[in-house]
Amino acid sequence: MKTNIGINEADRQAVSDQLAKLLADEFVLYTKTRNAHWNIEGPDFHSMHVFFEQQYNELDEIMDSVAERIRKIGHYAPATLTQLLQLTHLTEKLDHKNDSPGFLKELLEDHESIIEFIRGNINPFVNQFNDAGTSDFITGLMETHEGMAWMLRSHFR
Repeated sequence: MKTNIGINEADRQAVSDQLAKLLADEFVLYTKTRNAHWNIEGPDFHSMHVFFEQQYNELDEIMDSVAERIRKIGHYAPATLTQLLQLTHLTEKLDHKNDSPGFLKELLEDHESIIEFIRGNINPFVNQFNDAGTSDFITGLMETHEGMAWMLRSHFR
């Protein structure tokens, strides 16, 4: 059945395209956070293992909400690794040991990248594509990522 929510197809497509990129970024960040959880080593192993688990659980909820938002506006969410890797802005770099400073720094950089991407879409979604709902939705996601980034950043002095 045709999606009739007061936003034309071209605008819904444009919003969906940006949300697909966000979903890809969230998926890569989720995977990198899982990696940190699985492979952390060092004297702070237990606390960091638990910390990274909390973060990937939150990212799992975010991914689901982004995919569902894409569906709500009448499109399909990218769901293959090939699609997600083609859409993401993030990289899979591992140029550090499996210790907390390395993982924390890398994950923080990715959260900040996602925050910037989201911030750059808030106004266009509402002003250019007439989608106040998605604009509001991603504003909430930005605030969640800001909180997660703060938690990561707080490990550094």
